[in-house]
Amino acid sequence: MIVGGGQVAERKIENLLDYGMDIRVVSPQAREGIQQWAEEGIIQWQARDFSESDLPGVFMAFVATDNSNVNQAIVEACRKAGVLVNAVDDPPNCDFYVPSIVRRGSLVLAISTEGKSPFFARRLREELENTISPAYGEFVEIMGEIREEIKEKVPDITLRKKIFKSLVYSEVLDLLKAGEKDKARERIEACMSSWLD
Repeated sequence: MIVGGGQVAERKIENLLDYGMDIRVVSPQAREGIQQWAEEGIIQWQARDFSESDLPGVFMAFVATDNSNVNQAIVEACRKAGVLVNAVDDPPNCDFYVPSIVRRGSLVLAISTEGKSPFFARRLREELENTISPAYGEFVEIMGEIREEIKEKVPDITLRKKIFKSLVYSEVLDLLKAGEKDKARERIEACMSSWLD
């Protein structure tokens, strides 16, 4: 549940949409994006003030109104009801923090400042987005594919670890970053063959 309909609430909703969650927004007014998502049936928007009767069945809540007194009252109601709460830009009133995320396929990097400096977390995320290219995600996907094959063919756990380590520290990632996918696959095959022969 998200209490509030402003820019911060809209940003939180946008992030949560990637995770297939049921999102309910409670706010008398809402930004155009929130209204659009509600019209499309992507989220539920209840155009009214928050009430403690909103809490049964809620697992977590984000509190993002522009009134600190209202936010504090909602935090207290959430805690009383056993609902995890994140009061946006108010770390002492957060039971959890939402990290800034860099996603490259199955590779997920999370940056958190425990709510102390969201802008710094954002800056780090932007820097990592420039550093961690899609090739890193490709590498993880390839490792996932060959992991099962190696587990089937190599019963010795110690040997499996050596194979995985040799692949991780090989030039495969560099080849992927250079766009040389075929050469990367050839290098993987050669590395595996050297261990399995």
